[in-house]
Amino acid sequence: MNFPAQMPAAPGADRIGQATAVEQSRAVAEVQAAIYVARQFPREIGRARNSMQSACQSMALAGKAFYRFPRAGGAVEGSTIHLAKTLAQSWGNIQYGVTEMRRDDEYRQSEMQAFAWDVENNTRHVLTFIVPHAKFAKGKVEALIDLRDIYENNANNGARRLREAIFATIPDWFIEEAEDLCRQTLNKGDGKPLPERIEGAIQVFAGLGVSADRLEQKLGRKRDQWTGPDIAQLLITHKSIQRREISVEDEFPQARITAAEIKSKAPTRSGNSAPPADDPWAGQDVAKPGSPN
Repeated sequence: MNFPAQMPAAPGADRIGQATAVEQSRAVAEVQAAIYVARQFPREIGRARNSMQSACQSMALAGKAFYRFPRAGGAVEGSTIHLAKTLAQSWGNIQYGVTEMRRDDEYRQSEMQAFAWDVENNTRHVLTFIVPHAKFAKGKVEALIDLRDIYENNANNGARRLREAIFATIPDWFIEEAEDLCRQTLNKGDGKPLPERIEGAIQVFAGLGVSADRLEQKLGRKRDQWTGPDIAQLLITHKSIQRREISVEDEFPQARITAAEIKSKAPTRSGNSAPPADDPWAGQDVAKPGSPN
């Protein structure tokens, strides 16, 4: 049996369009220019650290630097994408982004990619992942049909992967120092006295339907014993509720009243008990007004 000396080439485009060629050349030139500029103007660690410290000492960043959401009967806390982007800007010479590469409406999923690239050190962290067009709510998986819901779901999942990509590119000591500074800023507050901050926290949660008693139950002590870190914890929780990362019911469950507590509070009066001392009909053999003869 004779075999052909060369296998036929796979069918495909035999030429590249002008627009495609221009885009390829532009992308290559953009990468080369980014590396050249980063090498010509390398980052200064001292300047980057000063920029980070200045940003983390503001309540504008510290108030949204952390997230909180329930998991397995507890709560998970960490740094948000807002802090990650701020640190990337302070560190310098970093490019990052997230994109939806493909959306499959038949299988109800999107293929996405998040990346962070340290142009100066030429270190790149890429995450490619699949996002189902669904959400987990009330103990079951619900499919997302509305285009806005799909967009928001993709954006939330993309932001989480982008945060991890940025944190994988920036040194750990830089991130830890920023987190400590943000917590210190939350503990100090915005310069208001502690009693005023406590009253403000109570009023803010009252707008969410959470009473002061539920706040005291959550923190484990009365309001006059609250400290700066307690107010900081409430602030993180409030921001997470606003971002719909956690619900009010999960974070502040209603106190349950047992049957024993109901019986203990109910008035007890048997049929043979003596009438009250101020009863004018006590000791008289006559019928009370309104009673049967």
